[in-house]
Amino acid sequence: MQLIFPSYKFNIKQDKNRSCIFDIIRKKFVVLTPEEWVRQHLVRYLIDTCGCAASLIAIEKGLIINGLQKRFDVLVFNNLGKPILLAECKSPDVSLSNETFRQAAIYNQSLQVPHLLITNGVELLFCTYAENYTDYTIAAKIPNYPFST
Repeated sequence: MQLIFPSYKFNIKQDKNRSCIFDIIRKKFVVLTPEEWVRQHLVRYLIDTCGCAASLIAIEKGLIINGLQKRFDVLVFNNLGKPILLAECKSPDVSLSNETFRQAAIYNQSLQVPHLLITNGVELLFCTYAENYTDYTIAAKIPNYPFST
């Protein structure tokens, strides 16, 4: 499927009747779902276009929200190890909605990162929070690392 991100050459293989893609962050093959296709394109975009070091990106790590175990899609850190961007990826057939944004915002209550990104690979919203974390501005483009707008 054609996404808003540039085309990248990925290492894809068949494994037990399913396609798998090599994740350069987790350094292993993962099942290639539509959401994973978007996530892998976003990660490459963050590295190749925005100038983020791969070593500053975490993928699908757990966090506790209101006593429940959750997983974020992509978290980017600054050079001091502080999280600065939280990204939520959806399948291209899932429309970005208030619910999608709310899911990412709920995760951010725990993480308190200044930038939030949601994408389904077809649409993209980049959000920068004010210091009070209640006001924010939205852009349709990801600024270069460290994501200053």
